[in-house]
Amino acid sequence: MMTHDERHTHNAARLRASASAGEDAQYDAAMMHPVMEDEPEETTEEEKKAGAAPEVERHLFEQRKVLIFGGVNDRMARDITGRLLALAGESNKPIDIYVNSPGGHVESGDTIHDMIRFVDSVAPVNIIGTGWVASAGALIFAAGRPERRLCLPNTRFLLHQPMGGVRGPATDIDIEAREIIKMRERLNRLFARETGQPYEKVARDTDRNYWMSAKEAVEYGLVGRIISSASDLEQA
Repeated sequence: MMTHDERHTHNAARLRASASAGEDAQYDAAMMHPVMEDEPEETTEEEKKAGAAPEVERHLFEQRKVLIFGGVNDRMARDITGRLLALAGESNKPIDIYVNSPGGHVESGDTIHDMIRFVDSVAPVNIIGTGWVASAGALIFAAGRPERRLCLPNTRFLLHQPMGGVRGPATDIDIEAREIIKMRERLNRLFARETGQPYEKVARDTDRNYWMSAKEAVEYGLVGRIISSASDLEQA
């Protein structure tokens, strides 16, 4: 079994090797956001159609409910930040956040994660997982207090490591490889802290895709309780 330092060196070497072999230079959107984007992201027609109608949005806001559905990106982080700040500024009543996400940019997930923690000191936040809560979506989900992290019966959860590749000068490749490893270690420590699992176990589990059912997520410590009706949420 490799030591922590040996694992660190091995992973860095593997990333450098994959980059020099000419693999795709773009980071995998499942977990990494590689560069600053100069141009604003455009909303696709599909995303526009999928958005809630204005009257639905208004009703959700009045009921203090926030939806985090779809890929995690800068646009989502900006939108969710605005909603949470507005709700926290309006009242200290609980906020219900529903999460169904395949993941996305880590940095955007970090923003939402930290903002949930930020407003939770003013207005308690309930986080309800539904569908699938994967990758950066799980990072967002983990922002809730353990007893307020809930999910519906058929929710699935996915934990895994940041992934990506990069081309460029050897010095840049080495820098990026080390940054990815630092990010992976930070996320593993975050999930270890939030679940109560040993860091070493989380590191092993996230070395590959680690799927969990709702029940398994409760046993793992990621979910506090499975709920099946709106009345169950009132007990949170």
